[in-house]
Amino acid sequence: MDLITVEVDGAAATPAQLETLAFAPFGHFTAMQVRDGRVRGLDLHLARLAQADDELFGAQFDGERVRALIRHALGDLADASVRVLNFGDQPGDPVTTVVTVRPPFIAPESTSLLPVDYARTVAHLKRTNDFGQAYWGRRAARTGFGDALLVTPGGAVAEAGIANVGFWDGAAIVWPQAPMLRGITLQVVQPRLALPQHHQVIRLAQLTDFPSAFVTNSRGISAVTRIGDHEYAVDAELMRELHRAYESAPADLI
Repeated sequence: MDLITVEVDGAAATPAQLETLAFAPFGHFTAMQVRDGRVRGLDLHLARLAQADDELFGAQFDGERVRALIRHALGDLADASVRVLNFGDQPGDPVTTVVTVRPPFIAPESTSLLPVDYARTVAHLKRTNDFGQAYWGRRAARTGFGDALLVTPGGAVAEAGIANVGFWDGAAIVWPQAPMLRGITLQVVQPRLALPQHHQVIRLAQLTDFPSAFVTNSRGISAVTRIGDHEYAVDAELMRELHRAYESAPADLI
């Protein structure tokens, strides 16, 4: 996707700033889809940023400032893909906030996953500069898959490279129990589902036990049609319920 805007603390990014931030080792971010100037789960995005600012930088978070920065970067755009990235250096130093704006993105109806032996470091943080995550995502793409499926050294399925993954066992939705990032779309959907659901450790060898699977991320919700060599059926009723749950969440004005 082509970049429309990159702003640093509310001003157009300079080449020098972009060069510095390209090598910044310590940062985190959140990604959202804006429609009609609104975002589902906006409070969750802000809570994610606040928690990571505190954990990484020991910094106080100003949600109203971040909302103002997003509005400024959007300008007259009502629909867009937005990222808010926070970078810091020494504890107590000001946190630099970067807002990027791209054209809106719509998730594909279906995708496929390549299982790989990789677990993200500090998986609960949506952090910048994860080489392994990018490496396996590109490896998956080069071999004809939509994304990687990350499997921990202990053999537990955790998450996709840029998404959460869920499975349908015919009676309930089963979420992996492993170190992972709890995505915003996951957090929006889970409390609104009208289907039974639970978490459990899922081993790679158990994936063939599930008739259907899906992924959720900031781009939306997609059915999974293949993991490795195993193919999955698309459960139309399951997908309708997942989309209904997501769309039932209020869209908050930025």
